[in-house]
Formats: sequence, structure tokens, C-alpha cells
Amino acid sequence: MPDVSSYYRHTAFDYRVVWGGRRNLAVHFGYYDQFADRHLPALDNLNRALADFGDIAPGGRVLDAGCGRGSSVFWLAENRGCAVTGVNISAHQLNDCRRELARRKLPNVEFVCADYCATSFPDAVFDVVWACESLCHAPHKHDFYREAFRLLRPGGRLVAAEYLRSNRPFSEEDEALLGAWLHPWAIPDIDTAAEHEQHATNAGFSNFMHKDVTANLYISLRNLHHLSIKWQPWGRWMLRLGIINPLRYDNLRASIRQFEALEKGLWKYVFLMAEKPG
Repeated sequence: MPDVSSYYRHTAFDYRVVWGGRRNLAVHFGYYDQFADRHLPALDNLNRALADFGDIAPGGRVLDAGCGRGSSVFWLAENRGCAVTGVNISAHQLNDCRRELARRKLPNVEFVCADYCATSFPDAVFDVVWACESLCHAPHKHDFYREAFRLLRPGGRLVAAEYLRSNRPFSEEDEALLGAWLHPWAIPDIDTAAEHEQHATNAGFSNFMHKDVTANLYISLRNLHHLSIKWQPWGRWMLRLGIINPLRYDNLRASIRQFEALEKGLWKYVFLMAEKPG
């Protein structure tokens, strides 16, 4: 399994050009509803849907934990008037973030190289900890919850878009299929809803809730599958010629496996929220 930094460095072209296009910073899936019925608008629409779910209002201070190329950071700053700090351990992605920040010139945005499970920020400085398809990368999810709790002010909220396994354990065959998707994407494992709730409760959170939004993501998940099937013969040819490395080819194959695992009911896409008492 690649480490997170290596994965995003080697797959940068795939996210930047093949998935998001040159104009969209998203490294996440798209949310389809009455506000968006095409790929690129659906990518931005995921930010809106998650922000609405988390009731994120103007003026708050948000930590984007695992900010990718800054898609959610810039959306929250520009559309919700939040002061947003994006943290990431990928230097390659942070370079993209800072170039885009220099272009947009937003005074309420900053980017910091940090592990979201062990930051150096003071206690109780954020109103919201946001994690869009990033919590999955944590080797131990409870470490993420403990750090998020420490960083939140009393009354603050953790808001996340996350992949959840439907059960634990599955059969050996199904666990292998799940791993064939997750591991090439630098995801050690995904947890069940009950496991997430236990992590949140142990960290001190209350009012844990999750909402299954797989139906809204289904088109995007299917599109990645179809796109990857289409590119797989070209991927094998480019791998043989040394144009791409094995990590990028494994990323392509894993993009097929994610949908196969979804169709078998092994996982679902959810929004999570938990509150710090105060």
C-alpha cells in the first residue's frame, strides 16, 4: 500500500486532468441532486451538500482536515464566508493550494503542512473540523476523533463525508475485494457506522449522527468505474512502455473495484456529524 503523500503525488495528473479537469480542484466524488446533474457542477455541489448538512454558517473558523488541492477550503471561504485553514501532509497538493490562493487572494484562507491526527494548533480554536473523503486515510480513526475534539471549541462540530463498510468482518472473498479498492488508494481500512460512533463517543463527542447519501453519489461512483474500464487497456499499454508506474495503474484498477464492492453492498457513502458539548 502506498503512503498518502506518494499516492497523491503520483496520481496528480489523474485527478487534475482526467477527473476534475483543469478548472476544478476536486479530488472527491460528485453529489447529484436538483442543484447539479453534470459531473463538474456535482463536484462543487458536494461541498454545498456537506456544508448544509453541517449547518455551516458565515463567520466561523473551519479546519479542513486533509484538504486535498483546496476545493472545499476555497468553497467554504467564498460561499460561506468562513475563515478556513487547510491541513495536508502532501507537499505536492499544498503547492497546488498555495498557487491557487495566490491567484484568488483570499485573506481568510491559509494552508499548513500537518498530520490531521497530531497538529500543533492550540486547543479549542475551531468551530468546525471538516473532513471530505480524508478521514478514511487515517490508520487509526480514533486518533482523528481525539484530535478533532481537542481542536474544537465547546459547541463545535465535526462534519465529514466518508466511506463506511456495511459490516465487519465480511467473507474472505469480500474482504479481498474491499482491500483491492482501498489499499491502492492509500486507505488502510474503513470502519462501520457503529465503530465511528464508538470512536466519537470515546473522544468525548455527543449527538453523533450519519446520513446515507449513496444514492446522490451513485452516478459519480458509476462514472469513475466506467471511465476506468475504458482506460484500463490503455493503462496496461502505458505501464508496459513505462509511461505510467505501477502505482498509477493500481489506482486505475482500484477505481473499478470500488464500484464492484459498492454493487455487492460492502460499503456506502455517508455524511457524519458529531458535536463537542458546550
